[in-house]
Amino acid sequence: MSNAGPNNTELHPSIIALVSLAANVAANHPGQGLCQLDRLRQYGVTAEQIDLVVEIARHIRDEAGSKLDAGFDAALAERSRPAARPLNIPVAASACCTPTPSGKSCC
Repeated sequence: MSNAGPNNTELHPSIIALVSLAANVAANHPGQGLCQLDRLRQYGVTAEQIDLVVEIARHIRDEAGSKLDAGFDAALAERSRPAARPLNIPVAASACCTPTPSGKSCC
């Protein structure tokens, strides 16, 4: 196999730059992928294409945050609800221990 030219698994640098930009935005990286903007313009990627990638990345980031918040809120509400009747069962040291599907304790 020759190393003379690109193979079928290599991505065009503009695709790599778009993926990097999107990942940085979606991950709330402090750099926000801004270093990719000049590179993308040099590759001929339009402002509209960049805007679309940023919009999609923000949507994914915001959706993930909303789902995490909803899951946390549900768990908080469940734990905040008073028990129907007090039970005299010792509490495991770890509050995140859950039983196996067959009901066996993993703690």
